[in-house]
Formats: sequence, C-alpha cells, structure tokens
Amino acid sequence: MSARRAVLALMAGAVLAGCAPGTTNGVTDPTTGTPRTPVATTGGTPDAPDGTLLVTDFGSDTVTFLNPGPAREEHSAEGSVEVGTAPYGLAVGKDGRAWVATAEGVAVVDTATRTRLALIPYETETGPVTTGEYRGGGMGIALAPDGRHVYVGVNVPGGNGTLEVIDTATRETTGTVPVGRRPFDVDVSADGREVYATGHDSFDVTAVRADTLKSRRMEVAPYGTEGGLASWLKPHYTVVRPEDGKLLLPFEGERLAVLDPRTGRVAIEEMTADTHQHGAALTPDGTLLVVGTGPITSDDRAASLTIRTPDGKERIVPLDGPHEDVAVSKDGRTAYVTGGFTRDGYWNGITVVDLTGDRKPVRSGGGERPLGIAVL
Repeated sequence: MSARRAVLALMAGAVLAGCAPGTTNGVTDPTTGTPRTPVATTGGTPDAPDGTLLVTDFGSDTVTFLNPGPAREEHSAEGSVEVGTAPYGLAVGKDGRAWVATAEGVAVVDTATRTRLALIPYETETGPVTTGEYRGGGMGIALAPDGRHVYVGVNVPGGNGTLEVIDTATRETTGTVPVGRRPFDVDVSADGREVYATGHDSFDVTAVRADTLKSRRMEVAPYGTEGGLASWLKPHYTVVRPEDGKLLLPFEGERLAVLDPRTGRVAIEEMTADTHQHGAALTPDGTLLVVGTGPITSDDRAASLTIRTPDGKERIVPLDGPHEDVAVSKDGRTAYVTGGFTRDGYWNGITVVDLTGDRKPVRSGGGERPLGIAVL
C-alpha cells in the first residue's frame, strides 16, 4: 500500500512525558526499604465472581477490578489498588498474585485481598519517573510456567532496554539482560526455557535462555527497517504458538510474521483487517485474536478485532474507536479488549466481544486508560 509505505518517512509523534510523582505506599518503600502499610482497595468487595477482570490504568497509578457480567454498557468497576506510576503490562499467577510493570518498579498485588504487597524497583536506570507513551520503566511482563520467576521488559528512553528477572519467592531481581528498544511485550516458551522480549523500536525479538541468560537477537521487519524510529511498521505484541513454539507477530492487518526462534527465520502469512495492530492473544483452541487500533494512514480501515482460526481463516469484528490489548475468557467464548491505547484517542473501558458471533460487541466502562488486562 503506497500510503502506508510513505508513512515511513514521517515522525511517529512527539514524546508524551508529563512528570508525575512517584508512589511509595506499600509494604516496602522502593527507595529506602522502609516497611509501610499495604495499599488497600478503594471501593468494591474482595469476593468477586469468577471471570473478574484486572486492568492496568495507564492514565493513573492503579489497577482496577472489573466485572463486565452479561453484556452491558454501564460502568463495571469493583475497586482499584494503587500500584505505581503509569502501569503498563501485567501477569497473574496461579496463586492469584498479579505482577504489574509500572514506571517505578514491578508491583505485587494480592488479587484476593486487593492489596499491594510490594513494589520492586528496577535495577536498570530509566531516568525520572514520568507518564505517557514513551515513559521509562516496565512495559511487557510475563511469568515463567512454574511461577518461580517473572520477566519484565524495561524501557530506557533514548536507548536499548533490558529484561529483568525477578525471583517471585524472594521478590529480588536476580539478573538483567540487554534487549531491544522499547520492549512492548514479553513472552515465555511453553517449557519455560526461553524468554522473548519484543523490541518495538529496534524491529526485533531478543530470545533469552532462562537458565544462563544468554541472548540472541532476531530481526522481525516484514516491511523493512527504513525510517528507523520514525517508522510505524514495527512489531508490537507477540504470542507463542504452543504446538510448535513459533512466535506470531501481526503487522498492520496485512502480514502475520511467524518467527521460528530455533532458526531465526521469519515466514509471512496474509492478514485481512488492513489496520494498525497492537495486542494479541490465543484462545484455548488456538484461535489468534489481534487488536486493530484504527487508521495511521488515510487508506487504513477502522479499529477491529481479528479472529483468526488455526487454518488462517479470518473474521473481522468492527470496534468503536481505538483499543490496545485483549484477553480471553477461560471458556474461550468471550474476548475483552481494552480501550486505553498507547496513543491519543483512548477511552476508559473495555469492549466485550462474543467470539461465537451470536451477539454484537458491547462497551463496558471502567478503568483509567486501561492497557494491560487479565482474566482472574
């Protein structure tokens, strides 16, 4: 598409870097180590029903519990917990503890009692704590399959990022590994042996051995790297396909990059949404869900959710306005798409999408610019 390729020469936009005070409430002050009272939830009740959602409030310093319930449009917030400035990604373990990547450090939240248990500062120097799209600090985050380690991609404004490894028992950082620029997403192989950090601004995925922390860089640039930092045509979110361990990276609703981490080779499959794409997830049956954020050039289509079956057939569900990330219900029948968006045009809530096709998508309000999402 000529207009899309032409946008390579355009600047991606000004840095959003409004300053915000650091949040030091919690069990441990990240600077002094002084014990503090856990930060409690505001409103709501801890005995939420199955299927409660947890979202990161990128426009605030909290995570919010949501209960979309049956299709409904009214606000569904059930309470929030302070975690730290501009929270981005999150990962929830089988023990019910959520690990949240904020600008200040990784927050640990007990989702049953709805309190913050700790805030683990980064080993990486990221500069002043700020907010906005290009802020320093944690972005993508993932848990090892055995729950013993959490891996967080740390953005360093103006330079390459790092992958930090945290021991979940001691809540201490046990290793750091250089990765690409702005690690939008972090994923782990099904056997837990490798960790993958997707570098948005460096057009790459860094594979890291979980035991030795040795790493290797693999370029993923189906449109090329022309334009560098000003290019729109970069990787964002990644999913690991369980049956063969290959990584799936959607681009622009046009191309699905299938990366074999064993060889570094990339195969390209056609996609049909024709829109800028961010969040991605897999359903239990292997269906790929991809969030279309909406136009970045005049010939792009509007926001959507791509539902792509394992055989490559796609159904495109229109969405009302920009969205960012997606999570799937445990039965695989419903998708929850966050309205936060890393760029302008975000809104406060989620869209509930019936993956069976029986009902139209329904907006459900709640959260403050919600980005990351998990089903509890």
